[in-house]
Amino acid sequence: MSRKHEAEAEKENGERWLLTYADLITLLMIFFVVLYSISKVDANKFQAIADSLSKALGGGTPARIEISNSISGPKPMVSGNPPAKSSSSGPENQDKPPADASQAKNQGQGNANQENMTIEGIKAQLDKFAADNHIQTSLVSSIEERGLVVSIRDTLLFDSGKAEITPRAHEILAMVSSVLAAAPNYIKVEGHTDNVPIQTAQFPSNWELSVLRATNVVQLLISEGHIASVRLSATGYGEYRPVATNDTDAGRARNRRVDLVILRSKYDLTEPAKPSVVSPNLSSSVTSGIHSDSIGQ
Repeated sequence: MSRKHEAEAEKENGERWLLTYADLITLLMIFFVVLYSISKVDANKFQAIADSLSKALGGGTPARIEISNSISGPKPMVSGNPPAKSSSSGPENQDKPPADASQAKNQGQGNANQENMTIEGIKAQLDKFAADNHIQTSLVSSIEERGLVVSIRDTLLFDSGKAEITPRAHEILAMVSSVLAAAPNYIKVEGHTDNVPIQTAQFPSNWELSVLRATNVVQLLISEGHIASVRLSATGYGEYRPVATNDTDAGRARNRRVDLVILRSKYDLTEPAKPSVVSPNLSSSVTSGIHSDSIGQ
């Protein structure tokens, strides 16, 4: 009898590997199902899961996770700062809802759309003014990535080889400045020339001519156009930013110009910060330094 029971026990123990095998197959199937589900990322669901995990693990406002599409598929990119530890552990801080990122995004888009409408409105007024005065080929405005570019041929502003603004140019710039004053954006005044060399006592090269022309336009926009000085800047590019070929008279005429660039507000970050109040000691030292230089000359 004992031998019979031992044989039956050995037979039962010999079939236990089937349980282990079945468990292994089940785990492998689950593993591959999870891999398949992970390979198909739903951006909205992924965002919701990421926000929940960030809030649960970090204990603060979740970091913003963006999905960027590429050839290899969507990839999560975490942006923003990690949640700071609060000095108070009260229930008010724990239950404070996160900032509404979508509301801020919509507000930014609204500001951009409003700015585009303002730029388009300014362009329409300038185009009408050019058409009414038959100067469409000499005063041209265009909308670019950096903002509205108002390009004015040098023949409307200056005599050949000179930087003094002509009397007619005063009227043109007065009208242009009255339109530009409606927007608070920064304005860059850029002077350009053709590649014909100039070498006079006043202008050793095209650099000096382009800079002085831009500076004189800035001065007029301030004195007669009543545009705030802090909004303006003057730059001279000489012959090195052409918009047409310098091999023809028509091309050189297009290159001799002054561009008024009304920058989009997003480029405010690239502009130098507005000057703060200068301390009396610094102001006096700068003044005395300038006075000493003038005496030395």
